[in-house]
Amino acid sequence: MQPIYLDYNASTPVAPEVIAAMRPYLGDAFGNPSSGHWAGRPARQAVERARAQLAHLLGCADDEVIFTSGGSEANNHALKGVAFALKDKGNHIVTSAIEHPAILKPCEHLAALGFEISHVPVDGTGRIDPESVRRAITPRTILVSIMHANNEVGTIEPIEDISRITREHGILLHTDAAQSVGKIPTRVDDLGVDLLSIAGHKLYAPKGVGALYIRRGAPIEPLIHGAGHEGGRRAGTESALLATALGAAAELAADLEPMTRIREIRDDFWQQLEDALGDRVVLNGHPTDRLPNTLNVSFVGQVGAEILAALESVAASTGSACHSGHIELSPVLRAMGIAPEVGMGAIRFSLGRTTIQDEIDAVVAKISETVGRAGN
Repeated sequence: MQPIYLDYNASTPVAPEVIAAMRPYLGDAFGNPSSGHWAGRPARQAVERARAQLAHLLGCADDEVIFTSGGSEANNHALKGVAFALKDKGNHIVTSAIEHPAILKPCEHLAALGFEISHVPVDGTGRIDPESVRRAITPRTILVSIMHANNEVGTIEPIEDISRITREHGILLHTDAAQSVGKIPTRVDDLGVDLLSIAGHKLYAPKGVGALYIRRGAPIEPLIHGAGHEGGRRAGTESALLATALGAAAELAADLEPMTRIREIRDDFWQQLEDALGDRVVLNGHPTDRLPNTLNVSFVGQVGAEILAALESVAASTGSACHSGHIELSPVLRAMGIAPEVGMGAIRFSLGRTTIQDEIDAVVAKISETVGRAGN
């Protein structure tokens, strides 16, 4: 069986168009974007062109986008930057129980500094009830941070509904859109968010670059202090190379038409598994409000890591970890209330823009053989 990559939610390959856009900045266009001379001007132009490409994707002004080293930095900047800027107004932040560690860990750090963190629950599909956010808000709440789509099960959160609640209370709303950009619409005014995080390597750009959208007027302190780069909001000499890469990836991400084909293949994948295995396989996540590329399934009574090991050349992710013979569910599946005998068999398959039907057919055949053998 040829190697098959079905772990695009973990990381994507760098798109050929992105590689082509980067090439000039590996050679002669080496200048510092902050320099006013002939060597710096092309680099500055490249950075600003990339910023405009991102702004176009998000439907915002160019100066509302800053470049970061990735999604984790963008999330840390959003959380800590708002917390420190508004600490005299309040000390309460609302987030969810299924956030990425790049949200949960900064929240833990802020809690150690005296901030109060509330984690709203999710239902069995991984979806947040907006009214639980409303109930969590207090007079000391300064920020709500809810991911746009979950990285493990793909469930899309009702950010538009949550934004109406935060606007009613005059509270800033941040969303981690690392998984949603390039898969579903992410225009900031439609979502109603004040801050939004992007991770380059989730949308066919290299690792090491990301972006943070900051709505004009949103109070936020810099995370990295130094010279006045990025409008004084993020110190550090900008990389024309990486900015160009992210800008080119943003242009690709603006075209969501490929996601129609990916959704069809993903749905066929699930249908084939269900036909072959019946009640020995169950779907994790929302049945419809889910990223078009994501299929998280549990093979009941089995261990996902063992099935994945048997698949050998298939790259995917498990929803549980095995420590000294003990199966530990992921925090996301646990928060969803997934039973251990179901959750321990979870595998996340995430498709990409280059995934083809033949690959899915081959994986289904291998899974059917593997699970059928294990059930005998």
